[in-house]
Amino acid sequence: MSRLRRTLASSNLSRCVGSIGAPRTALALSSRATCALALLVACERAPQKTPPPPPANVGVLTVTTATLPQSFELVGQVQPSRRVEVRSRVEGIIVDRPFVEGATVTPGQLLFKLDRIKNEAGYQSAVARFDNATRALNRLTPLLVKHAVAQQDVDNAQTAVDAAKAAVDQAKKDLDDGDVRAEVAGKVGRARVELGARVTGPADLLTTIDRLDPVYVIFRPSSQQVLTWKSDPQSAPLLSPGGNLNVRVVLPNGSELPRVGKLTFVAPSLDSATGTQEFRATFDNADNLLVPGQFVNVRLSGFMKRNAIAVPQRAVQQGLGRPFVFVVGAGDTVAARDVKTGPWSGPLWIIDDGLKVGDRVVVDGVQKVAAGRVVKPSPMVESKP
Repeated sequence: MSRLRRTLASSNLSRCVGSIGAPRTALALSSRATCALALLVACERAPQKTPPPPPANVGVLTVTTATLPQSFELVGQVQPSRRVEVRSRVEGIIVDRPFVEGATVTPGQLLFKLDRIKNEAGYQSAVARFDNATRALNRLTPLLVKHAVAQQDVDNAQTAVDAAKAAVDQAKKDLDDGDVRAEVAGKVGRARVELGARVTGPADLLTTIDRLDPVYVIFRPSSQQVLTWKSDPQSAPLLSPGGNLNVRVVLPNGSELPRVGKLTFVAPSLDSATGTQEFRATFDNADNLLVPGQFVNVRLSGFMKRNAIAVPQRAVQQGLGRPFVFVVGAGDTVAARDVKTGPWSGPLWIIDDGLKVGDRVVVDGVQKVAAGRVVKPSPMVESKP
């Protein structure tokens, strides 16, 4: 009986277990089906591979050689065409200074007035000695005819008159030199001495006068640059004073002086400290736009460069501190190429090294290209002025 009960219990337990396991198996099958369905939907929704963009349209310039006008820009400094130091020839105390510092003065204009008492006394004394010597000569001259005096006495008296006359002239000049006047026309500088100061003579500088019309502009090209100019038969004659070299000046505000200067002086030697050679150009300056001591940019034109390679300035890029251009090569593939740039020639930039005849340089559409990309080149469009 007990054995029968154990058999029934075991049978019931198996049923219970089977009833519990059946739902779990169905749940697992359902989850697997759901995952497979989600994977199938995801695969159907995966984006298709994007086709590559078409080649960018760029404007290119095929490199050729040409003879181009060439200009150079250097730093220059303005100097007066003449600077006069105003000094007194005599000593004395300054009692008047009737000029305005920084004003324009004319020749003969009174600048300083010195105390005249001492020089006036010296002049009067010289005049008195001259009058006395003249009277002595006048007394001796009639006696010479009567042989009352020797010829030597008359000659000595005449010498005394001449010496007294020279002393009068010197005293008069010292008296006049008490008034210090301008010797040239120009701009007077600041006064170096004040009223009441004692002037000891020519050793004391009173002021200066600068002649500003015309003025000089000094610039100093390097010895290498000068040698390059001299080696060109067309450029060498421009370096002679009075030649056809056009010298223009750009003022500190960026505007160009509306006048052209002429080369009037070239130093015969180099400055050993800087390795440069001094050049001087002369400019008219009636409007006083150029001021002594002013730094300006000097532009030299008139040079020509033969067999030059040049590209528009916008084609030259800068990267990592060096200039480069984009060149279209085989298969219309773009490559970056470093170049050595020279001076500008109008809107063009002369290339000294890095390009050769036949190269195709990207000028328009530079922002759309990169090294290794394929482009669609076409001739560049000339920019309108």
